Amino acid sequence: MGKIRNEILTFAKAQLTAQVATIVDFGMTIFLAEACGMWYAYATFLGAVSGGIVNCCLNYRWVFHAEGQKKKYVALRYFLVWTGSILLNTLGTYALTELSGTSYIIMKALVAVIVGIVWNYQMQRFFVFRHPKSQQAEPEAESMA
Repeated sequence: MGKIRNEILTFAKAQLTAQVATIVDFGMTIFLAEACGMWYAYATFLGAVSGGIVNCCLNYRWVFHAEGQKKKYVALRYFLVWTGSILLNTLGTYALTELSGTSYIIMKALVAVIVGIVWNYQMQRFFVFRHPKSQQAEPEAESMA
């Protein structure tokens, strides 16, 4: 039961950090597009970059407790996942906006939710912030003793 509780807590914390990153992402996107007149696709890209930096920092320490992992390897793996996320968000927002004729903000929100659950969380949990097998085995072995 403790493992399920930990999984739920990790997911909830990841969703909270994703919301913070989304606020940064959308805030930057809307500011650049509306206040600065930047094309919405470029603004979407730069918003995603800003939100991604915030998300990585929060997830590294608070969600996945990856302090024991080498930052350069976490950063490299995060960069790979983040690149996929930015592409999915940018291209998805562009495609849905152009196809639907709906506001880019609505399409960005829809795409962000889908990419966040299907791509970002899964890849961060199992690839970016995964703990080496030796670290995973230790807590279980200690709890059995």
